[in-house]
Amino acid sequence: MHQSKMDFFCKLGYGKQDICKVLENLGQEALEDDVLKELIRMGSKPQALESQAQPSQLKLVARGSCSTSPGLRWLGEDGSDASDSLRPIVIDGSNVAMSHGNKEVFSCWGIQLAVDWFRERGHTYIKVFVPLWRKEHPRQDSPIADQHILEELEKQSVLIYTPSRKVKGKRVVCYDDRYIVKVAYEKDGVIVSNDHYRDLQNENPEWKWFIEQRLLMYSFVSNRFMPPDDPLGRHGPTLSNFLSKKPVLPEKKWQPCPYGKKCTYGNKCKFYHSERHHQAQLSVADELRAKTKVPLAPRKEEGRCQCSP
Repeated sequence: MHQSKMDFFCKLGYGKQDICKVLENLGQEALEDDVLKELIRMGSKPQALESQAQPSQLKLVARGSCSTSPGLRWLGEDGSDASDSLRPIVIDGSNVAMSHGNKEVFSCWGIQLAVDWFRERGHTYIKVFVPLWRKEHPRQDSPIADQHILEELEKQSVLIYTPSRKVKGKRVVCYDDRYIVKVAYEKDGVIVSNDHYRDLQNENPEWKWFIEQRLLMYSFVSNRFMPPDDPLGRHGPTLSNFLSKKPVLPEKKWQPCPYGKKCTYGNKCKFYHSERHHQAQLSVADELRAKTKVPLAPRKEEGRCQCSP
């Protein structure tokens, strides 16, 4: 009897030491239910459950931190990788930096704030485009603040310099806006900028639609990167749907009818009626017709039966 109980609870995953302690306390003739309750009271857990619980522990990361551990994955509600459902992000580095520096200083800290904001949401594909000459020593007419941030983002493969060179002492700069729109269009992502790119809209009709539908504007409020909750206007998608590949449709909220039970619109009423929740919403005329036809139907059938030979 002792060995059979030992084998039974060993198959459930409990340790032999815990089982022996319980059997010594309760006796060899104790019921299996009593033994199981005592094991649970002692805090003993099956080894299979303990091994499954260990890898599910998530590490906490401080908000606003730039670096993320390589083993950390952003999980959605269904357990899938949340980054698969989020759109790629392409940031206009010059526009963001100048906006954070009040159009006077090229503030690299503003770029870092924008990158951190999207990282916290779980975006894994984030690219920032900045002209190559911003890597040079700053001049008085074009001051740069926190230039070391550009080097750090470049090491993380987040920042990309657009080409530029000097010809006979003059700097030849490639158009960085074209890089931004082209990469975002090919990746089916989102452009982060306050620029409208009107010249590129006129150049390519496909780019025109893409810029109109995928341009995410922003503001800086006390060193806080804040995109709007309604990027395409009040009647457009929410920010979370705008940044997602598979938008979630909001539940339709019915507004209660101001007339209540006195409403005469029936099923044509666009408002919500609590008293008609479990009933088919018929108009007043349809309800009257339904009431008058119900008693007349059997009489007509009786008349037909009497007339028929």
